[in-house]
Amino acid sequence: MVAPFSAGGGADSVARLVAEKLSDSLGKQVVVDNRPGASNIIGTDIVAKAPADGYTLLLAINNHAINAGLFARLPYDPEKDFEPVTLIGLNPFMLVVHPSLPVKTVQDLISYARAKPGALNYASAGNGTAAHFAAELFKLKAKVNMTHVPYKGVSQAVIDLVAGSVHVMIPSPGSAIAQVKAGRLKLLAVTTSQRTRAMPDVPTLDESGVPGYEFSNWWGLLAPRRTPAPIVSRLQKDVAQLLQAKDVQARLGGENGEAVGSTPAYFRDYLRAEFEKYSRLVKEIGLKPD
Repeated sequence: MVAPFSAGGGADSVARLVAEKLSDSLGKQVVVDNRPGASNIIGTDIVAKAPADGYTLLLAINNHAINAGLFARLPYDPEKDFEPVTLIGLNPFMLVVHPSLPVKTVQDLISYARAKPGALNYASAGNGTAAHFAAELFKLKAKVNMTHVPYKGVSQAVIDLVAGSVHVMIPSPGSAIAQVKAGRLKLLAVTTSQRTRAMPDVPTLDESGVPGYEFSNWWGLLAPRRTPAPIVSRLQKDVAQLLQAKDVQARLGGENGEAVGSTPAYFRDYLRAEFEKYSRLVKEIGLKPD
């Protein structure tokens, strides 16, 4: 299982969890091979060019779709060179604001932003990061104008949000949930299409008056193009089954994630929607690769 990112992060933890449990169900050792570099392109290209025999898989994340919209040329076709196996899980983001902002709901925030175009600042961990895309999608869907303040990392962005130097942010729960619980930030909504188990009382942006909004970090399993359907089916069933285990769901929850275990067809449609979403956002933002 090629993990096209560095060892030790949240996505790597998911890769190792799935590999460990998949080894048990297949009766064969599944090894995680970290191949970071070039925005996940190096590791992804390895899988695109691997034999289509089910022995080489890709643990894909959002960057797979981001790169499709960001780079005019890639050494592989992000859609055509892979067989979707399953959407493993989703990691929500949260819409949070500084407590001094006179808003209690998402609709309050939208009304406030529309009344003062450009006056609100939103923080991100940098241009092209997940928090950047998440906020730009919110601007697009909610038809509001907020000013982007990019930082060189999520920690400083959250620190300045707590200090009130910026007003709004859409970070992952792991980056800001402690500040929410301490009352230093106000949580308005989550970004997934459905409410999360970890925060069942927090509404989604979609149900809060931003129809069609969905933004998640996701983890999925891809195989090389032309991997035989029986192999894809076996892998999908095994992964979907292991995701039902309580210990697996608990460990995914530790990464603020929700297990999915979709069919290949569902994951294919999900990827197409992600390709379209990021392609649109890249053009909207005017991003260009470094």
